[in-house]
Amino acid sequence: MFENHRVFKTELAGRELTVETGKTCGLANGSCWVRYGDTVVMTNATMSPKPREGIDFFPLSVDYEEKLYAVGKIPGSFLKREGRPSEHAILTSRLVDRPIRPLFPKDMRNDVSVVMTVLASDIDNAPEVAGLIGTSVALSISDIPWHGPISGVNVGLVDGKIIINPNREQREKSDLDLTVVSTAEKIVMIEAGANEVPEDVMLEALAKGHEANKAIVEFIAQIQKEIGKEKIVFESQEVPEDMFEAIKEFAIDKVKYALDTDDKNIREERLQPVYDEVHAKFDEIYPEQGALIEECMYKLQKFIVRRWLLDEGKRVDGRRMDEIRPLAAEVAVLPRVHGSGLFTRGQTQVLTVATLGPVSEAQMLDGIDEHTEKRYMHNYNFPSYSVGETKPSRGPGRREIGHGALAERALLPVIPSVDDFPYAIRMVSEVLSSNGSTSQASICGSTLALMDAGVPIKAPVAGISCGLITEGDRWMTMLDIQGLEDFFGDMDFKVGGTHKGITSIQVDMKIEGLTLEIIKAAFEMTRKGRLYILDEIMLPVISKPRDQVSKYAPKMITTKIDVDKIRDVIGSGGKVIQKICAECDVKIDINEDGSVYILGVDQEGADRALSIIETIVNDPEIGSIYMGKVTRLMTFGAFVEIAPGKEGLVHISKLENRRVDKVEDVVSVGDEIPVKVIEIDDHGRINLSRKDAIAEIQAKKHGANA
Repeated sequence: MFENHRVFKTELAGRELTVETGKTCGLANGSCWVRYGDTVVMTNATMSPKPREGIDFFPLSVDYEEKLYAVGKIPGSFLKREGRPSEHAILTSRLVDRPIRPLFPKDMRNDVSVVMTVLASDIDNAPEVAGLIGTSVALSISDIPWHGPISGVNVGLVDGKIIINPNREQREKSDLDLTVVSTAEKIVMIEAGANEVPEDVMLEALAKGHEANKAIVEFIAQIQKEIGKEKIVFESQEVPEDMFEAIKEFAIDKVKYALDTDDKNIREERLQPVYDEVHAKFDEIYPEQGALIEECMYKLQKFIVRRWLLDEGKRVDGRRMDEIRPLAAEVAVLPRVHGSGLFTRGQTQVLTVATLGPVSEAQMLDGIDEHTEKRYMHNYNFPSYSVGETKPSRGPGRREIGHGALAERALLPVIPSVDDFPYAIRMVSEVLSSNGSTSQASICGSTLALMDAGVPIKAPVAGISCGLITEGDRWMTMLDIQGLEDFFGDMDFKVGGTHKGITSIQVDMKIEGLTLEIIKAAFEMTRKGRLYILDEIMLPVISKPRDQVSKYAPKMITTKIDVDKIRDVIGSGGKVIQKICAECDVKIDINEDGSVYILGVDQEGADRALSIIETIVNDPEIGSIYMGKVTRLMTFGAFVEIAPGKEGLVHISKLENRRVDKVEDVVSVGDEIPVKVIEIDDHGRINLSRKDAIAEIQAKKHGANA
C-alpha cells in the first residue's frame, strides 16, 4: 500500500536517529518522521502554487506544536485541549525559522509553511533537535526551492567536557546550553545560554557542534539524492535591473545625503521627500508597479550603506568600527517600585522594572519538557511609539517573546538561588525608543534594576551586538549596530555576559553562514564592548546590589521545620495557617520538604509569624519570651495563647509589678501582650509572667542604649 515508504538510519551522539518518509501526509510538498531515542517529531513543509501579490518579503511561517499526549499528559485548561503555543514552543519555532530563512531564494514570494508536531517525547532526547533535522529533511526532499540541507545539535559543557546532545542528567549539570545549526561548510545559527563560559571554550563548543552537524548534513543529502523531488521553477519577484539602475542614477546622491546622519528622525525627514520625488518621476514610467519602486529604494539604501562600509570604512553615523554609540545609565528612576534601571545607547532606550514576590508566584509552565515552573521571569515590550509609529497594542508577538527570553537567559546564571534569596523575581523591559539592539539594552537595564532592587546577583551582566558585511571573500565586523546596519547588513551577533564570560548568544543571519574565523572576531569585538559598558557606564552608577531590598518590597523570612510538623502549622482545613496570616498580615508558603517562606508587608509582622510557627513546632522553653494574645479572663488570672493550640496562664500576681485587684484592670480579651515562660508542670501546663517579660525587655533596651 505504501509504495514510497522509506526508512533511513544513522547515529548521532551515540544514539540511533531514524528518518521515515512516504507513509503519511502524502499531500504535503515534503514530509517525514524523525525518531531520536523515544522522541518522535513529524515535520511537514508546504508551499503555495503561486506567489502572493503586493508584498516585498518572503512569506515563511514556522510552527512547533507541542502535543501533551507526547508525554502522557492531559491539558490543564477548561477545554482540555492544547491552546495557544507555549513560550517554549514559540521560541523553538524561532529557533528553526532563523537558520532556514536565509537559505530560501530572496526573490521568492510563494507562501511556505513548516509545521513540526511532537508526537512522542522522552526526557533524554530533545524534540527541538529532531524537529530541526526533520525540517531540513522535509524541505530537502520536497520540490520547494531551498539551499539546504542543514543540521542542528545541542552542545553541553559538563565538568569541563563538551558533550553533544546531552541527556537530562547531563543537562542538569551543564554550564552550557548551546544550539548550533550549520550547513556542511558554515554555521548558520547560534543560540546559547551559558554559566559565564569563556570565549575560547565557546568557540571550541561551536567547532565540535559543527563537526557533529557535518555527518547529519551528509546523511540528509544522501536521502535527498535518493528520493528528493525536482525543485520547481518559481516566479521570480526580483526588481528589474533597468528599473533599479534608472532610480539609482536619479536618486543616489539625494539618498546618500539623507542617510548621512546619526539621527534616525533627521534621516527619515530627509528620505520622505526623496521618496516623493522618485514616485513623481517613475510612477508614470512604471505604472502599477509602486511596490517595485519601493523595493528599488530599499535596495538603493542597502547598496549605499554596504559600499560605504566595504569601500570607505564609513558607518552611517560616522563611528569607528569598534566604537559604541553614546551611553547612559541610571537607577532608581521610579518611586515605590522595588527596583528600576534606565539604559540608553544612542537612540535606543530601555527602562526595566524589577518586582519581588513570594516564591509561590513563580510562573507555572504547562509543556512537554521537564521544566514545570520558573522563579525568574523577564518580559519585554516593544510599543509602536518606540519607533515613531502608530498602531494599537495587541499583546506580545513572537519577536517580543524571543527578546524577553534572550534577556532572561542572559541574566539567569547570575540570579541567586532560592535558598540565598527566597523571592520570585519579575523583570519588565519597556522599550522607550528603538534604533537597534534593544534586546541587549534590556540586558543592561535589567542588571541595573536587579542591583537597585537589592537582588544579590553573582555578577553584573551587559549585552552588546556585532554586525557583519560580506562580499565574496571580503568581510568586516562592526560593533554596536544600529537599525540601518541591522537591516542592510548580513548578521546580528548578540552576546551577553559578565567580566568572566558569556551568559547568552543569539545570532540572526541573512547570508548562508559564518566561518569560525568570523565568529572568533565577533567574540573578541563583543567582549571588549561588554567590558567597556560594565566598567565605564554601569558600575560607576551602581557598583553592587543594594544591601537591603526596597522598603516597598515584601519582607521574606525562611525557616525549615520537621515534615511531621507541617500539618500542625497548617491546621485542620488550613485554620491555623490562615489565622497566622490574618493576625500578622503575611503570606506563608510551605513546601513538602518542610521549607517555610514567610512574606510580610513589614518586618515586624514577618518576625511575629516566624515566632508563632517556631512555637507551634517546638515545645516552649522556660525563659523564652513570646508575644501572646489574651483569650480568656478568670478571677485568678488571664489565659494567653502564645501560638495556635498552645495556651498558658498568667496568674494575677504575674500581671504587674504591683498588686492587682482585678484582672480586667490590666488586660482585656484580644490584647496582645509579652509573656515569659516561667514554669511547665508535669502535665505540660504552661505558666506565664507578663511582669517578668516586661522587666527583661526593658533591661535589654537599657543595655542597648547604654
